[in-house]
Amino acid sequence: MEEIGWLPADQVRAGVIGTGFMGTVHARSARLAGARIIGVAGSGREKTRQAVARFGAERGFGSAEELIDSGDVDVVHICTPNHLHAPLVMKALDAGKHVVCEKPLATDGETAAMMAARAAQAGRVAAVPFVYRFHPMVREARWLVASGAVGRISLIHGSYLQDWLLTPEDDNWRVDPERGGPSRVFADVGSHWCDLAEFVSGDRIAAVSAQTAVVIPDRAVSRPVLTEDVAVVQFRTTSGALGTVTTSQVAPGRKNRLFLEISGSRAGLAFDQEQPELLWSGRRDGSRLLMRDPATLSAGAVPYATLPPGHAQGYHDCFEAFARDTYAAIRGEHRDGLPTFADGARAARICDAVLESAATGRWLEVEES
Repeated sequence: MEEIGWLPADQVRAGVIGTGFMGTVHARSARLAGARIIGVAGSGREKTRQAVARFGAERGFGSAEELIDSGDVDVVHICTPNHLHAPLVMKALDAGKHVVCEKPLATDGETAAMMAARAAQAGRVAAVPFVYRFHPMVREARWLVASGAVGRISLIHGSYLQDWLLTPEDDNWRVDPERGGPSRVFADVGSHWCDLAEFVSGDRIAAVSAQTAVVIPDRAVSRPVLTEDVAVVQFRTTSGALGTVTTSQVAPGRKNRLFLEISGSRAGLAFDQEQPELLWSGRRDGSRLLMRDPATLSAGAVPYATLPPGHAQGYHDCFEAFARDTYAAIRGEHRDGLPTFADGARAARICDAVLESAATGRWLEVEES
């Protein structure tokens, strides 16, 4: 059998911790990337039993710790509530495993930075599924910025809007700060937006001025509500560009609308995650919609355009591309733009600054790890 890196090419063994929606997505994508789903561990015996069949796993484990300690897996996917990320990641790294951990990587920036440092020290692949990086038209936007076609960036703005927590009857573990952490909407979806903005622009958010609001103070189970339903953030970047981002989980009719627009001295670009086949490109003398077509995309975008034009790609395709690149990295191959724990720690530092700014009413510098 051909050896690639330190693992046989066809025997990367994966374990999934967490049996909810994200665990299902991780298991599917890992399986499509060629992994064997050795096992799954959930919060209870019945949930684990059901997930074994749903995930295509070979068996269930009695606990996350049992899965990690078993010696039967090479990579661990952690898809648990946020407060469990750090202890499970550290245990998996100490056991020599590669790790894929859901975002937010940790509930505070200092812990996330420690996790990233530990992963680097261990020499393991440690990835965070900032999967919107894997839309072909996002890669095209990134290439256009890097090529100079946009010119000097002056403004970066956008939003990430959802409505799944719109009513007092809507509830979830993320509303509980003991499990979800001190930030909800910004840690959950603002982290995605900031990562995408920095990935596409090649610039970094240097300072923030934020406001947050609890719109629904009492919910069915988790009361009183302490984490934000809405966050509005003004920022400036290292290069001097200005920006704003609005995040909400109580925006009626908005299901998963991540919108990013970049204005430069030569052109503007806009991407809407709910219309992922298109990239708007604007100039003073006119604008146009670029369509996902491998025949016209840049070299950096083509590998992620896996279907012929007119056959829509979406969220699952992004997650599959993320898993494919992660498993390629585990096999010792380089993949440009793979989001790592360093990127997860970066997002957590921005979130820390947003919370502190909202609490104090001051501009806050974003700490570098």
